[in-house]
Amino acid sequence: MGRAIYGKALTSNKVVKVRLAVLLGVALVTVACATGPLLGLPPEGGLDARVAAPEFSFSRDTFAFANLIRARHPDGDDLYANYCFVLARGLRQFKQFARFDPTLPRLDHAGYVALVRRVAARPPWRPALPEDERIVIPGYANLREFSQAEEAAAKEGLGARLWTFVHWSNWRVTFWVTPAHQDNVAREIVSELRAGRLVQLLVTNWPKPELNHTVVAFASSDSSTTIDFAVWDPNDPDAPGVVTFDRQARRFWATRLYDTEPGVIRAFRMYYSRLL
Repeated sequence: MGRAIYGKALTSNKVVKVRLAVLLGVALVTVACATGPLLGLPPEGGLDARVAAPEFSFSRDTFAFANLIRARHPDGDDLYANYCFVLARGLRQFKQFARFDPTLPRLDHAGYVALVRRVAARPPWRPALPEDERIVIPGYANLREFSQAEEAAAKEGLGARLWTFVHWSNWRVTFWVTPAHQDNVAREIVSELRAGRLVQLLVTNWPKPELNHTVVAFASSDSSTTIDFAVWDPNDPDAPGVVTFDRQARRFWATRLYDTEPGVIRAFRMYYSRLL
């Protein structure tokens, strides 16, 4: 009887140890996957001081309307609020998979909703389509002009925000990160911009309940001590924001983000693979 109990205890201990090992393994993998592999060279030493995604214009290739902050509109009904992830992802999808042709006849509301849904259905981590394979948006010259005139159709076509709330990678806002991790993120951003791709970032200063947000980096300016990343902020359609990387401290800083006090933040890349 004693041996049986002892044997069961050993078996139970083994099960616990196995489970702990599995959980530890998962944790290590997920932490390691918080950014992708290093891309290219470090952003220093003989590389261009300024890097930008080619053919991207803030005044032309961004949405004309804003994601509203619910706390700033307590009496507002039916607000377009908490859609920052939808808009940032949509900005990339339009840049990669759509083109505009102002010479073609304009469509009705339903027609534009259908086209926006087609654009939004394409995974943003896929390579940009060649011009002749892109989804054509007729009647307008660019995204800014289209989203200003067809705001309701653009919002409806981009879809709901629910799945962005529950996306499994959102847990990263609770993670402490190492300086090396943030250095890798900065290198990846520069490498992606150098390759001509926009970079969507999850930015947070959690546990401070102020910033759990996403922005899209489209250019960088490199000095000997810092890298300033120009970003499109879904909360502010009127002017670019700035996120700064401090080389010495190896951390990011909210230099100019809408309704955010300047200070240390953590940054992660978003929607650049099936998992992250």
